[in-house]
Amino acid sequence: MTKEVLVSIRGLQFADGQGNEPVEVITSGNYYKKNGKHYILFDEVAEGMEEPTRNVIKLGEDQFDITKRGAVNVHMMFEKGKKNVSYYYTPYGSLLIGIDAERIAVVEAEQELDVEVDYALEVNYEHVADCKIELKVKNKGAGDFWF
Repeated sequence: MTKEVLVSIRGLQFADGQGNEPVEVITSGNYYKKNGKHYILFDEVAEGMEEPTRNVIKLGEDQFDITKRGAVNVHMMFEKGKKNVSYYYTPYGSLLIGIDAERIAVVEAEQELDVEVDYALEVNYEHVADCKIELKVKNKGAGDFWF
């Protein structure tokens, strides 16, 4: 895969009594692979925020990390069969979140990378929702870009 890529990251929460509308970001970014791990870097601009948030995704075997720096700050670790706890810092205050990853599936091809993560989300030690992240990374020049 080339350094310049297009990235789609979609999140979906399955909470009782609430709609299941996915949140999706499609943007350009950079990709590289080092020591057997995939790295995807991209900026995200949230509605109503002036400062972009820098995202760094690190993908290894049975591990998926997302680090956000900017308008929000967090380091979320998804490890299959292990619960990880972190603080999610926002302009409105911080939240203690717990992430219990149930499944991490990676499909790597020459021109693209597809990742699915299923996990349970806790806030302040209370289960909030079952969630899914879908990450698709493709070469910018692949031509058949779709998500």
